[in-house]
Amino acid sequence: MATLKTVTLGCKVNQYETQFVRQSLSSAGYRDAGEDESADLCVVNTCTVTAEGDSKSRQVIRQLARRNPGTRIVVMGCYATRAPQEVASLPAVVEVVIDKRELPDLLGRFGVIDLPTGISSFGRRHRAYVKVQDGCMLNCSFCIIPSVRPHLASRPVEHIVDEVRRLVDNGYREVVLTGIHLGHYGVEWSRERAKSDWLRLSHLLERLARLPGEFRIRLSSIEATEVTRELIAVMAAYPQRVCPHLHISMQSGSDAVLRRMRRRWGSRRFVDRCRLLGEALDKPALTTDIIVGFPGETDEDFLATCRVSEEVGFSKIHIFPFSPRRTTPAAEMPDQISPELKAERCRQLAQLETRLRERYFTSLLGRQLEVLVESKAGRPGYVVGTACRYAPVELPGGLDSVGRFQRVTAAEVANGQIQAC
Repeated sequence: MATLKTVTLGCKVNQYETQFVRQSLSSAGYRDAGEDESADLCVVNTCTVTAEGDSKSRQVIRQLARRNPGTRIVVMGCYATRAPQEVASLPAVVEVVIDKRELPDLLGRFGVIDLPTGISSFGRRHRAYVKVQDGCMLNCSFCIIPSVRPHLASRPVEHIVDEVRRLVDNGYREVVLTGIHLGHYGVEWSRERAKSDWLRLSHLLERLARLPGEFRIRLSSIEATEVTRELIAVMAAYPQRVCPHLHISMQSGSDAVLRRMRRRWGSRRFVDRCRLLGEALDKPALTTDIIVGFPGETDEDFLATCRVSEEVGFSKIHIFPFSPRRTTPAAEMPDQISPELKAERCRQLAQLETRLRERYFTSLLGRQLEVLVESKAGRPGYVVGTACRYAPVELPGGLDSVGRFQRVTAAEVANGQIQAC
C-alpha cells in the first residue's frame, strides 16, 4: 500500500481541503505514513498571505524532499497559484495545482475513481471544519487573496448537509463553517435564480441547525457587512445549536485607515452591527482581526482603533503588524510605519486585549457554559475545553470526558481562562 504525508499551512479552508485530498487518496489505497516512515507521495497545501507564508512553504517542500527519498510532491494552495513556476522548480515537485478546480483531474491521475462530495472525518480532533464557499471578490488594498482565489463557488446545500450528518455520526461535536469569504455563500447564484429562490448563509445555517444529533455549529471569520438581520435571527432562534460567537474582521477603528484599506464599512456602522448582535443574543463573544501600523496610520488613528475595540468589548483580538505584500496597493503606499513603532503599538493593543478578554470572561461568572472537553489539564483531576462563547475553560474531570459536552458554571477567571465547577 502506498504511503502518504500531508502538510498544511495557512487557514481553515486549507485544512479542510487537505483533509478532502487525504480522504480521496485513502479511497485509492494510500495510507498515512508513520512518523519515521518515508512517504511515496507528499501533498503540501501552501499559503501566500504573507511573504513569510511563501518562505515557510518552500522550507516545508525542501524538508519533505530531503526526509523522504524518492518521494513525489504535489503542491497546492495559494502560493502554488501565485507562483507556479517557482514552486515547480523546488526538489521532488511533480505536480503544481494552480486552480482548485483541477483537483478532480489531479486525484484521478493518482487513482481516485469516485471523487467524494465531502469529508467523513477530520483527524483526531473533536471539532471539524466544513468548507462551504470559495473565492473572494473584494478589493482590500492590503490583501493578495482575491488574486489567487477569485472565483466565487458555493457548495450545494445538500452536499454540506450530508457532510455534517456524517461528521456528527462519526463523533464530531463541533462543526465550524468556513470559507474564503464565508458571508458570500450563495452570492454567485443570485445571477441564476429568481430572488425568491436566493440562498444565503442564513438559509444554510438554519438548515444545519435543524439536523438531529448532539453537536453545535460555529461560524468562522465573517465581514460585518454580511452579519445580516436574517443571520442574527437564525442564531437567536437556535441558541443551543449555534454558538453565540462571531469573529468579525475589523482591521482598524480609524475611518481614514479603513478608507485606505478599501474596506466597505466605517467604524460607526461596525459598532452598530456589533451592538445589534449584543441586543439579539445572550452575551455573545465577539472576536476580531486588527492590522497595526498600516501605511499612514497616525497616533490618532491608532487611538481610534483602541477606542472602538473597547467600545465593542472584543473577547479576543488577533493582532497583525502590517506586512507589505508585493503587488498589493498598500505595499506601494507612502508613509510606511517603522518596525519599532509597529511593535510598540502591537504591545499596547495586546495589553488592551488582555483587559478586554478578562472583562468579558468576568461577565460570564455565575453563568452556565457548554464546554467541549478537548484534553487533560496541567493539574491532576482537571480537563480543559472550549465554551460555546469561545472561552478556554478548565473544569474537574477525567479523560473519559474528552470529546464530550459538559455543562458547567463559570466560577472564576485565572491565568487567561475560566475556572469552572
